[in-house]
Amino acid sequence: MSELLLAIDQGTSSTRAVAFDRSLRPVAFARRELAVRHPRPGWVEEDPHEILDSVVQSVAEVLERCGGAARIAAVGLDNQGETVVAWDAESGEALAPAIVWQCKRSGPIVERQRLLGREPAIRSRTGLPLDPYFSAGKLTWLLEEVPRVRAARDARTLRLGTVDAWLTWRLVGASLTDTSTASRTQLFDIQALRWDEQLLEWFGVPAWTLPRVVPTTGALALLRHPRWRGELPLAAMVCDQQAALAGHACFDPGDLKATYGTGVFVLANAGQHPPAPRDLLATIAWTLNDGATRYALDGGVFAAGTLITWLREGLGIIARAEEVEPLARSVPNSAGVQILPALAGLGAPWWRPEARGVIAGLTPAASAAHVARAALDGIAHRVCDVVEAMLPHLPAPPGALRVDGGLTANGYLLQRQADLLGLPLDVSATEEATALGTAVLAALGAGLLGIEAARAAAAPARRITPLLAPAERERERERWRRFLAAAAAIPPLDAPSE
Repeated sequence: MSELLLAIDQGTSSTRAVAFDRSLRPVAFARRELAVRHPRPGWVEEDPHEILDSVVQSVAEVLERCGGAARIAAVGLDNQGETVVAWDAESGEALAPAIVWQCKRSGPIVERQRLLGREPAIRSRTGLPLDPYFSAGKLTWLLEEVPRVRAARDARTLRLGTVDAWLTWRLVGASLTDTSTASRTQLFDIQALRWDEQLLEWFGVPAWTLPRVVPTTGALALLRHPRWRGELPLAAMVCDQQAALAGHACFDPGDLKATYGTGVFVLANAGQHPPAPRDLLATIAWTLNDGATRYALDGGVFAAGTLITWLREGLGIIARAEEVEPLARSVPNSAGVQILPALAGLGAPWWRPEARGVIAGLTPAASAAHVARAALDGIAHRVCDVVEAMLPHLPAPPGALRVDGGLTANGYLLQRQADLLGLPLDVSATEEATALGTAVLAALGAGLLGIEAARAAAAPARRITPLLAPAERERERERWRRFLAAAAAIPPLDAPSE
C-alpha cells in the first residue's frame, strides 16, 4: 500500500531523503555529504554528478528501510535555489562544475548589467536586485567562459538550469523547475509567471536551453532509477527556503521563519501580491494545485554555518561544531571583539557582494572564547538586520520568529537572537523543517493531506523569550550598526541609494 511521503532535500552541503507517514512523522532517513570546493577566492562549486549520485543513493537507502518504492504515495523534491548546472542533452553529462549560489565569479557580469542601467527593469520584473547570488549571471558566465558550454550551445544540445532541472533531466527524462525556483534565477517574470524574453536577451541565455516551468504542487512527473526498482510519483518541486516556509506552516500573510544552515534565510509569507521592498527580495513562495500563487519576502545572511566551519578549519579553535557553544559561554562577554560574518559578501538588506568578513576589537586579552562568542553574536545581529528591514512590510507584527536548522541546537545563539530581536523564537520540533515542508507540499500536491494537518505537524518544540531589557538591546544594536558602518562602509537604511 502506498502510504508514505518521501522528501528529497537537496542542499548545499548534503542531500537528505526522509520518509514520513501520513501524520508527518519521520520513519526513515538517509544522508549523503557533498564536497563543496573553493578553487579561487570567492568561487564556490560542486560536482553535478556527485549531487545526482547523492540523491540516488539516499533515496535508495530510505526505500530499502521502508519497504520499497511501492510504499511511496508522493514525493517532494526541494533544491538549493540559485545553484546552476550546464549539461549536454545527448550525453546527459555535465559540461562544467555546478556554480553554487554563494559563488561570486559572475560579479563583473552583474556589474555590466548595472552599468547599462538595467537594474530597475530587472528588479521590477523579477523582484531581485542585481547580485552574483542569483542564477542569471552564473549562466552568462558559463556561456562566456566555458568552451564546452559554448560548443553545446552551437550544436543545440546545451541544457541549462538550477539543480532541480538537472535532476529531473536525469531522473524523469525532462528538464523541469517550479515557479518558486524559477523566481530565483533573475530570468523569470514573477507576475506573468514565465521566462522573460528581454531578460534572456540581456543575459545571453537561449530560451530553449531552460527547463519547463511547472506549478510547485500537482501530478508533476514520475522519478525513475534502476537502484529504486520502481517509479516514484513526483507531487512537489520547490526551492529549499520556501520548503522550510511550508515546514513551519507559514501559510498566512505575515508568518515569519528563519532557517539556520550554511547561511540564515529569513522568509515571510507576503500573500497574493508580490511586495516591492527596497532592501529585500520579492519572490514566489509556491504555486499550488489550484493555480494560486503566493509570494514571500526574503532576506539572506550568507554565512552562518560556514562561519562555524571556519572557526574549526580556518582558525582551529574548535574540533567540532558542537564545541562552539560551551566555548562561547566560558566567558561573560566578547571583551570588545566583534565579527562581521561576510565570508560570502553581505546579503540583505545591504547587498554588498564585495564585502569581506571582519574581526575587530582585538586586544592581548582576547581569547579563542571571545572570538567564538563574537562569531555567534555576529550571526544573531545579521539576522536582526534582515528582520528589522522586513517588519515594515508585514501586514502585522509577528508574534514570533519560527526557527529551524542545525544551528538551532546552539542554545546561546538562540537566546541571543531572541534578546537582540526583542521577539520570541518558536523552535521547530525537527531540524528537518525543510524536508517536512517538502513532504507537506507533496501531500498537498497528491491530495493526501490538508493545510490543517501541516499546521499540526509544525507545532514548535519550545519557545525562547527575550530576557534583555529594551534599552540594553538598543544599545547593543546601535553598537553593531556603528561597527557595520565602519567594517563594510554601510550607510544607514534610510540613507539615499547611490
